[in-house]
Amino acid sequence: MSSGTAAEIPAAAAGACGRARTSGASAGFEFSRPLDLAATLRIVAHGGGDPTVRLAGSRAWLSFRTASGPVTLLLVQSGGTLRPPARVSAQAWGPGAAEALQSVPALLGEFDHWTGFDDPAFMATLPPALQEARRRHPGLRLPSTGRIIESLVPVVLEQKVTQMEAYHAWRYLVQRFGRPAPGPAPAGLMTAPDAAGWRKVPSWDWHRAGVDSHRSRTILGACSAASGLERLAAQPLGPGVSAKLQSVPGIGPWSAAEILQRTHGSPDDVSVGDFHLAAYVGAALTGKRTDDAGMLALLEPWRGHRQRVVRLIGLTGFRKQAFGPRLSPQDHRRH
Repeated sequence: MSSGTAAEIPAAAAGACGRARTSGASAGFEFSRPLDLAATLRIVAHGGGDPTVRLAGSRAWLSFRTASGPVTLLLVQSGGTLRPPARVSAQAWGPGAAEALQSVPALLGEFDHWTGFDDPAFMATLPPALQEARRRHPGLRLPSTGRIIESLVPVVLEQKVTQMEAYHAWRYLVQRFGRPAPGPAPAGLMTAPDAAGWRKVPSWDWHRAGVDSHRSRTILGACSAASGLERLAAQPLGPGVSAKLQSVPGIGPWSAAEILQRTHGSPDDVSVGDFHLAAYVGAALTGKRTDDAGMLALLEPWRGHRQRVVRLIGLTGFRKQAFGPRLSPQDHRRH
């Protein structure tokens, strides 16, 4: 194909809707651009132990909720990581199977266009290490899940705590209040609660998960407005979507950026306010740590692609020296 879009292979998808609730549904997709399935979907998983995601090379298991109900989605890539075509077979089980198959192209970043970024004139503005990272990872894409609450809850759990704390809270809450993923899913794969389910989590379980009252209130408030928030997924990416997310008490610029990176595949939203990111970007680009203002100044020449630059920095293998203060886990159960 030369159109730059994914082609669904009709024979593989025949009868998908009719089989969705019983034996499952399946479809095949062929992409005319490279695709690195693991690198693309890594941002969707919240930690290596995320109970809703399993990533292993060219294979990915995901469980999530659609308007029709929960679903388990299996994606298997065959070729195309470095050069097209990239082929992906998809199988889905559960009430949301048909919807899940329709979401595959967006989920795999098919509408994330790197044409301007890959233009030789633009590439020449990047440091050599980033140019090399792009050459080595032409299949990196920014995924769009289109599911707001699914991304919002774990992002809020990550506010102002260590990743270790946040990932523990996410695992604990999903394993306790989620449901086993439908279909022949791997052992332990879970579907997270829906908005109504999150609102039923009792206060003592938030505390057992190590979640303070500020974060639990933010999640509960967002879930109370879930229907309106989910409509944001259909709106084109822009300042208005971010502003509406930030109208939810407890959702600030950092959280909005983290959500939009997943729901809309935002190529430009940067996680301002992250404890480590500014120092990391500064050290990678200049050899010196910086703050949020310094990070934004460094990334300004690449406005429109700033999140792509951040993702590529991560793929260079760069590691900054850890001289800064460390965030220590806090026990919110005593507060």
